[in-house]
This record gives sequence, C-alpha cells and structure tokens, in this order.
Amino acid sequence: QLHFVESGGGLVQPGGSLRLTCTASGFTLDDYAVGWFRQAPGKGRDEVSCINYIHGHGDGKADYADSVKGRFTISRDNTKNTVSLQMNGLNPEDTAVYYCGDVWRAAECVATSVDYWGQGIQVTVSS
Repeated sequence: QLHFVESGGGLVQPGGSLRLTCTASGFTLDDYAVGWFRQAPGKGRDEVSCINYIHGHGDGKADYADSVKGRFTISRDNTKNTVSLQMNGLNPEDTAVYYCGDVWRAAECVATSVDYWGQGIQVTVSS
C-alpha cells in the first residue's frame, strides 16, 4: 500500500499563490506517475495535473486540466521524494480539497486511475 501525505494548503486571497506538496511515505515517489486532483463541495473529484516518473525510461511529462493551464505547475524533487503543485493566480473557483495519488500515466490523468489517495488538504480562495 502506498501512503501519500499532502501539505501546504490554507486560505489565500484571489490572485494569490500557494504551493502544495505531496510526500511519499515508505516508497520512492519517482517509481510512479503522480497526480493532483481536487474536490469542491457537492462535486466529483476532478483532475488538476499529473506528472510521469523520470527514472529509467520515464519522460517526466506533465498534463494539466484546461482550467489550470498557465496558472499551475507540477514538478518533482526526487531528492526530497516529493511532487509539488505551484498554484498562481488563484480564484474562488479553485477552492476545494486537493488530493494526490498514483496514476497510470500523466496522459491518463483521471481519478479512476488512482489506486491510493492521500488524506487531502483544504485550499480556500476568498477575500
């Protein structure tokens, strides 16, 4: 079983920035493609961004939902065993609980491909 832990959420004003971090516990995160997803109240869990692994034949490619392209950036830090999501230009529609988890590959960045989820972290964008 893979154990993911999200951190970095909180309250931010519209137009502000936050950086979320997904940390792996007990395994090497670069052995997996990893995705960020979010779930707003009363809605389903939607994809935000996914990134392939890098080691071996991995290409480290990233994929983004149209709603976050140009504002959010996903990246890996294999020295820290983390995957981060830099979120800029936040607006109230980005308010949700954000989750990270393993995915098949970045090109299939859908919640149904995730086997293991973190506990989630709240992001609230409000003035």
